[in-house]
Amino acid sequence: MSGGEDSRTASDDSRPDGGYGPENEPAVTGPGGREADRATDADHDHGLPDAASVKRWLVTTNHKDIGILYTVTALFFLIFGGVMALLLRIQLWTPGEGLLTAMSYNQAVSAHGLIMIFWFLSPFAFGFANYVVPLQLGARDLAFPRLNALSYWLYLFSGLLFGVSFFQGGTFSGGWTMYAPLNVPVYTPNIGASTAVLALGLFVVSVTVSSVNFLTTMHRMRAEGLTLRRMPLFSWTILLTTWMMLFAFAALLAALMILSSDRLLGTQYFAATDAGGSLLWAHLFWFFGHPEVYIVFFPALGVMAECFQTFTGRRLVGRKWFIAAMVLVALQSFVVWMHHMFLTSINLEIKTLFMATTIGISLPFDLMVFALIYTMVKGRVRFTTPFLFSFGALLLFILGGITGVFLGAVVLDYEFRGTYWVVAHFHYVMVAGVTGLFGGLYYWFPKMTGKMYDEFLGKLHFGLYFVGFNLLYFPMFVAWETPRRDFVYPEAFVSWHQLSTVGGFLLGASFLVMFYNLGKSAVAGEEAGGNPWAYSMTTEWAVPSPPPLENFPGRPSFASGMLEFRRESGSERPRGVEAADGGPAPDGGVADAAELESAGGHDHGEDHASVWPFAVGVASFLTLLGLSGLQRGGFPGGAEGGFYLATTAVGGLGLGWSLVRLAAERFRGPYGPFGESWPFDGVENTKLGVWIFLASDVVLFGAFVGSYIFIRVAHGWTDWHELIPAAHVVTPGLINTYLLLTSSFAVVLALVAAEKGSRWGLVGALSLTFVLGVGFLVNKAIEWNHLFHLHGGEFAGGWTPGTNVASSTFYLTTGLHGLHVIAGLFITLYLIARAWNGAYLDDERPVEYFGLYWHFVDIVWLFLFPLFYIL
Repeated sequence: MSGGEDSRTASDDSRPDGGYGPENEPAVTGPGGREADRATDADHDHGLPDAASVKRWLVTTNHKDIGILYTVTALFFLIFGGVMALLLRIQLWTPGEGLLTAMSYNQAVSAHGLIMIFWFLSPFAFGFANYVVPLQLGARDLAFPRLNALSYWLYLFSGLLFGVSFFQGGTFSGGWTMYAPLNVPVYTPNIGASTAVLALGLFVVSVTVSSVNFLTTMHRMRAEGLTLRRMPLFSWTILLTTWMMLFAFAALLAALMILSSDRLLGTQYFAATDAGGSLLWAHLFWFFGHPEVYIVFFPALGVMAECFQTFTGRRLVGRKWFIAAMVLVALQSFVVWMHHMFLTSINLEIKTLFMATTIGISLPFDLMVFALIYTMVKGRVRFTTPFLFSFGALLLFILGGITGVFLGAVVLDYEFRGTYWVVAHFHYVMVAGVTGLFGGLYYWFPKMTGKMYDEFLGKLHFGLYFVGFNLLYFPMFVAWETPRRDFVYPEAFVSWHQLSTVGGFLLGASFLVMFYNLGKSAVAGEEAGGNPWAYSMTTEWAVPSPPPLENFPGRPSFASGMLEFRRESGSERPRGVEAADGGPAPDGGVADAAELESAGGHDHGEDHASVWPFAVGVASFLTLLGLSGLQRGGFPGGAEGGFYLATTAVGGLGLGWSLVRLAAERFRGPYGPFGESWPFDGVENTKLGVWIFLASDVVLFGAFVGSYIFIRVAHGWTDWHELIPAAHVVTPGLINTYLLLTSSFAVVLALVAAEKGSRWGLVGALSLTFVLGVGFLVNKAIEWNHLFHLHGGEFAGGWTPGTNVASSTFYLTTGLHGLHVIAGLFITLYLIARAWNGAYLDDERPVEYFGLYWHFVDIVWLFLFPLFYIL
């Protein structure tokens, strides 16, 4: 079935506000609603196999294909995590042990939380983001298509690695928050627990790669006239989400790297309870954890805003204030994390401060909620499936937000923390976001497939979903005294938990309806046309469904306040196309079908296929699977240890080879930018990508340095020296400081040589950089070897990473820096090899970008040297 009355073309007099004016979102004119609804397949001209072949999906770098891969994979993890949830609900039918043992229950609880939060929620949203955002921006693809593919494959293989953990003695069982000291091997000794931690770390790397790509694209690849102020609301939410992801996930990566070191190398960060290890984990985790709530909810908020506008026929009321509120929430999200720690030993004054920031962050959400409500009141609502899910998400989020206010108060949090009140509130907020995202799935399903879903089945899905959701979670508020993460609870709550279990299975059954509906519709559904919705005014609806390979029949421009497609060469006269709302195109012309069908055939030189992102994903999976077998820095003996050692070796070699081939591959990305790039007008795409990556790296090193300072203060700043041997002297660190500073100067010389066209000067300066970097590592190795093999005195057994917390912080922080140096040396070797053959003399930018990275590494050492050698 079609979308009912919304599949009709709207007349101007039926529009309550006359549409979206150029002062707000640019109005869209385009071929989306007429006879030119057919997307052409010019894939063979761009290195892509046919969409029906498996090879297509292994090598594609096109953003639309990657979006579909993200969406389908996220739905798989929805099933995976949902099965875990149903197991929990069966166990809770009556209090006490039942289907699952105590340990199995703990693993199911932990796996459910980790899978849903990391491998389903955000990736599901970014399936839409990958598909829709470049279309909304007027871009042909993301700025770095191969990085986009790499982010997907790292995501997929991180999830598969987590799945493997179940077969290694059991997965992680310490809860999705992984609180210390339960996260160290003393309490979770299974190899599978270490694998789960490594899998999560690989997922975070995927997120970082994706964040760099999206931020570069959204700041540098917008169409002419599409200023930030005019950008569609869904794209706005993705922009803010990726900025939050960039910094929040960097803090989580630091926590996971430290935890992996504790588990695999035997360091003493989180096991050191006397030095605040447990509190340190809570700070690191929740600095990520609370922004994660908004990282999950913001894309759903963008979907809701788009659906409210489309299905009420009204521009969002207070649009600029809505955007300002989102920006404010994104900033405030990093100053509220400690409200998750009200039950710790933090003093009352600080708790009171964070109670105030928690209440403060709720105020911008009030504005956003009222903006959505007023938009609905002032418009003419059309109760299609996407709108029903969006409206349902709003209702659920309001209830989740109100119940969250209780937890934001210190006194009430003492009572509610650790109970099912938290479970219910958490799901009313997080799954409210999921509800909105399912609205997005129905909203963009016609664009992705060219087919309409069955409207009756869509509404049936919503009815079962909404009833099942509330039947599942609302009784938890009533039975709130149930202890969290425990299957033993008072007999008085049996009926409420049984009601929740019925609701859980009803919620699960609703997805069977959804999968049947979408599967059947994708194969045999009604043709959707380019634009099945009456009032949809964003750019993706101005092209056929599904869009052609390179998205647009020309260069999109919003300079006039309306979408026009300008010619790629020759005259810049706008090529007019029929307006989506039936109005005239800017020049009165109408694009014919032949013009549109040639949209995918324009050869702009872009490539769309590369196998190396997939290869990097496979090699990363094998490398981390092998490393999971490490125990206190070594592999165990016997066949098991041999398997893990061999897997690490094969994966490591494959990873190195794949990265080299990825770097050496001749790949032409999308051209541009050709429009709005504020505030980075003078910064080239790759340079901006490097800067954004380094911003994330600042947070990573900041978390490591902050962890060192936190533990040292907790132990006693001056007492710290008692943990350090006299042999740990300043001289090696001072020598390394001189080596790195000199190497930075050598990089400057290399850039000057490239600018002057001096081939041998460039090769010589890069070679000097390499030699100085190797000298740094050799000096560091000599120092470490000496400390490892001390004789006599208190540290007669050597000062190793596991000796005490001081040695752990020293080796791990300087070791992280050393890994950055090693990565830089591999890049230097690559640059030397290419410079030897005459590269970079006519384009010195790669040398400049490498210099940014190398100077950053040197600057970091200028902080580490006094911290670990002098103070």
